[in-house]
Amino acid sequence: MSKRLFIRTYGCQMNVYDSERIAESLAVHGWSRASSPEEADLVLLNTCHVREKAAEKVYSELGRLKRLRERRAAEGKELLLAVAGCVAQAEGAAMLERAPFVDFVVGPQAYHRLPELLARRERARGGQLATDFPVESKFDELPERSGEGRVSAYLSVQEGCDKFCTFCVVPYTRGAETSRPVRAVLEEARRLIELGARELVLLGQNVNAYHGEGPDGRSWSLARLLEALAELPGLVRLRYTTSHPKDMDEDLVRAHARIPQLAPYLHLPVQSGSDRVLAAMNRGYTADEYRRIVDRLRALRPDIALSSDFIVGFPGESEADFEATLRLVEDVGFAQAYSFKFSPRPGTPAAAMRGQIKESVKAERLARLQALLQAQADAFNRATVGRTLEVLIEGEGRYPGQLRGRTPYQQPVHLPADGLSPGDLALVTIVASHPHSLAGRRAGAERECRA
Repeated sequence: MSKRLFIRTYGCQMNVYDSERIAESLAVHGWSRASSPEEADLVLLNTCHVREKAAEKVYSELGRLKRLRERRAAEGKELLLAVAGCVAQAEGAAMLERAPFVDFVVGPQAYHRLPELLARRERARGGQLATDFPVESKFDELPERSGEGRVSAYLSVQEGCDKFCTFCVVPYTRGAETSRPVRAVLEEARRLIELGARELVLLGQNVNAYHGEGPDGRSWSLARLLEALAELPGLVRLRYTTSHPKDMDEDLVRAHARIPQLAPYLHLPVQSGSDRVLAAMNRGYTADEYRRIVDRLRALRPDIALSSDFIVGFPGESEADFEATLRLVEDVGFAQAYSFKFSPRPGTPAAAMRGQIKESVKAERLARLQALLQAQADAFNRATVGRTLEVLIEGEGRYPGQLRGRTPYQQPVHLPADGLSPGDLALVTIVASHPHSLAGRRAGAERECRA
């Protein structure tokens, strides 16, 4: 009989992609997906170390799973537990010491070894650890993409980071920057399109640092890779995330003007508007350099929309530093943004810096920043009302006879089906803006839609 696998995914799109690949690699060996831990033979937590107290939250979840494991054992059945991702990498052997009931601890560069670890466990009991950074690429060991196709699919092209921002654990949990060869990326892209993908989202911790080997033996930039992907039949939309401003070169900026499939929406984290704080973060650019990147993008692609990341309350951040962040937000204008209070990550330089900010101050500053960012997002959404936009239909909506899709600006839209199907690229007139989505109707149709 088939074994059952349940995966709980935390954090970023990279983890979502990794979870899909883990499931595919185990499916080759007879594992199918379970809908809950109670139905599974193996529960895997694919973890993220970016959020505050990430490790403690994982241990708390493991405590609940331990009780489930004990109940299963009392029934004469076995439940295997695995932890993957960045918390697994950061904790390593310490996790097996603190939670010895965990069967596997697998870092993000070694999850392709799970089938091997499972087989080895059949022969010898005891926790299995795989948190090294192997020389061989995990992508070379994974099976061909399979399973139910998605209209919008993730495609990992780059991993790791060499920037060493003082607040970030990625260089320690994902390793140095590595890029997949162009050939491998194009092969996976073609397979995803065969499975039904109409949009590809290229993923990387620092995706615009992509430098994969091309068929000509030379290193290709992200811009050149995007051009090659845009030529694949059936692909109508391209995105990439997450970018670093330091790697936003002129060729990539110009790609937004010359590649029609490249969506006019870019996530470009700035983190702070204060040069002093940016230097302390080791970001490698100034606030004005960020503004100039935005100016170049908008000069070549006037309709481009931006999203960003912000950290408030970084050690030593003064009120003047924070107000510089507010000014940058007002100057640039963002369609969407993610903002967080600084929280120290063990092992990062910022965790040991002087001038740690009081939680009450961080909370007050975050509230002010989020109010401004939300006002900008609401204004951007309202400005789409009355416009006719290309919407990529992704699936069914909340109500019978309704579909949902996304605009080029990543806005979710609900609209009447009107003969449309998932995968269609439809012209849709936006008729209303709601807090979390837009409502529309197919251009030329009379019926409006509940959001």
